[in-house]
Amino acid sequence: MEIISQTNRTMLFEEINPEKVDLITLVGDVKGIDSLSDEKIKEINQYLLVKSFDEFLDKFSPTVYSFYNAANQKVMYTLKKPEGIQEDCISEIAIDQNNDFLKMLFTLIDTKRSQGITNVDFKFENLLDMISPKKVMDDIRQVRKEIHYLYGEYEKLDDGDPKKLDTGDKLNLMFEVASKNYNNVMAMLPLAIEDIKTRLLLGVNQDEGESEKLQIGTLSIGDNGELKIIEAPQNNSTELMVIEENSNYGLSTVFEEDYEAITESPSSYVKDLVVRTFSPLPAVKAEFDVETEVQNYNTYLEFYKNAKDEFVKTVKPLVEKLLGIKMYFDQYTTKNKGMQPSLLVTNTKLDMLVKSNNLPRLRTYLNTVNSKNDFTDTVWYGIVPALELEATGKMKVSRSRFKGNDKVAKQEGNTMESLSILLDTIKDYKVQVFFNFMAEEETTFNGIATAGIDRLIDKCSVLVRKDYSEFAIPCLPNFTIIPKDKSGVVIDAKMYTTENGARLSKEKEDILKLWIEGVYVGASYVAAGIVSAYQCPEYLKESFRNVQRNYPGVRFDIEAGDHSLRAVTTMAKEISGFTNNIKDAINSRSFGFVFSSENAQLQDKDIKRITVYKARSLAMEEDGFDSIYKTQVSTYIERILRFQSGDFKHENIVRFFSNNPSSQKSKWLNDKGYVNSIIQDGDDIGYIIDEKTSTCQIDLVFNGNVKNLEVMITKGTSAVKA
Repeated sequence: MEIISQTNRTMLFEEINPEKVDLITLVGDVKGIDSLSDEKIKEINQYLLVKSFDEFLDKFSPTVYSFYNAANQKVMYTLKKPEGIQEDCISEIAIDQNNDFLKMLFTLIDTKRSQGITNVDFKFENLLDMISPKKVMDDIRQVRKEIHYLYGEYEKLDDGDPKKLDTGDKLNLMFEVASKNYNNVMAMLPLAIEDIKTRLLLGVNQDEGESEKLQIGTLSIGDNGELKIIEAPQNNSTELMVIEENSNYGLSTVFEEDYEAITESPSSYVKDLVVRTFSPLPAVKAEFDVETEVQNYNTYLEFYKNAKDEFVKTVKPLVEKLLGIKMYFDQYTTKNKGMQPSLLVTNTKLDMLVKSNNLPRLRTYLNTVNSKNDFTDTVWYGIVPALELEATGKMKVSRSRFKGNDKVAKQEGNTMESLSILLDTIKDYKVQVFFNFMAEEETTFNGIATAGIDRLIDKCSVLVRKDYSEFAIPCLPNFTIIPKDKSGVVIDAKMYTTENGARLSKEKEDILKLWIEGVYVGASYVAAGIVSAYQCPEYLKESFRNVQRNYPGVRFDIEAGDHSLRAVTTMAKEISGFTNNIKDAINSRSFGFVFSSENAQLQDKDIKRITVYKARSLAMEEDGFDSIYKTQVSTYIERILRFQSGDFKHENIVRFFSNNPSSQKSKWLNDKGYVNSIIQDGDDIGYIIDEKTSTCQIDLVFNGNVKNLEVMITKGTSAVKA
């Protein structure tokens, strides 16, 4: 570990935010250049390298842009900043931990993980309503409560008191969050919807769901001892009536002033709404027109539903990338941080990166970090998600008798051509690439459990028996966060006027619902995440006793023994398992990096997580495809040998493989008994030097299977090659 301190840096070949710099731009022109400067590598790391999901969000600021179309009265969303539209007409929506859609998905993943139940039994609908106006309002009420509490504390303290100043700082931050919505009509809509509902249905009859005429009164005993409720004195002013108590009036005034100071085009309706929403005590209007309010409510609700629909459709591909990155980092579950996984995001589309004019830039970057005896920035893995998978032939329908799926343009993915160019380029730098087909219903556990894997094996056939095959790792199945058929979100029901006020409709057609159409995560993120995690000895130490802290997990075979039941993913089970036919098909070819959702036990405890079933690349062996660890051990030994032999000097190679107790081979042989030993029981390592061709052939034996590695020797008497 003192020579090679990390064996898990991963390169993500994906665009996240087109407005941020990318690898192509940062590397720049490389004509006549073999290597980038240390300063340039430092700059690339500064912009593109992340070691946690929070750091990723901070550096890449994933954003959705929105603007309004007056011609069709619709709100439009796009992932690229629209050109030709004035800046003040574009709103930027940050897709971060505070975004209600992302927050809902994180909560759903955590809940599913803690419950450990399959998709068919999981109550998705209980969490999906987190993006409804009601739940948005619940979050605001919590913020409101905190502002109320802090403002009360602030008012109690003397001016100049350091504690008062600290509290003032906290209040300023909370007001900043609240005030971001003042100019965002879309953000105010859920508040307006819930506000109207609260006021109109204040006297609602629970059984009938219908409001009755409401007059606030006080309970009293009359002159003759009779008990009656008399109408309370009313403030006939059309202004807001605020109950002055515990300095809440002061807080209402602060919000009113804040709104007027910040808002570009103030509206008295929105100002009243802001004050009613954020002031700790409700502000009540003496009179309002029920018919107008009901009309407003229905208009807001319809607009909100349609806008949310458009937003979800636009943001879903981006959100699925973000979930994948979070899942990559989530696999590293160790308490004692050691070799922490890191992700270098290219932030450019794969087809752009592999264009003939851009490939030299990628080569130069990898030549700099992967072809030196400094392994700090060496890239070991790559992730290529969303590989296009052609749809199976369907019979064309001449006439639609029933409502079917709308014909929507399929999400654009990476092509097999781009992947093969990438693999052919980076094989020289020994980068193992995890890839998955487009994450959709047919490539999930459910899809593969019913349709099998033959189609995916056939699709990968063009990558087999190539020089780069051992660096290509197909990952399957993809993960389901929300199944397509359980992705309906009830926004709310329409309202209509009655003799006494208003009521919510119970008619099916008046219930507004949007469909998310399923949310999925590419298997390559989780596969790269679990392999990156078990490179760290501290991670292995959490599940195994016999771990050698000086070695990375390059030789750890997750398929051996009960390893897959100990080093499990953080993903919850999805189905009850594959049929024996599907498992036989997987086992007969030993194809791919395959995840399993089987029932299993370890030491009488049920395993309720997804586990790894196979960990194979596309390198062919006699009995199927080869294990991914063999390629990494080969790469690791070559790099250690290059370092210790001074770039493969003859006499140093002989010393490396000698039986001298201090030789590297002897040290590895003496450390055989660990789960992450470089040479394990049944393994061996030998070499043959061919003086004529100045080559050294190294034979790596894994459980009887031989893997060859060839290096060019530098003669001791000749100049050392750089």
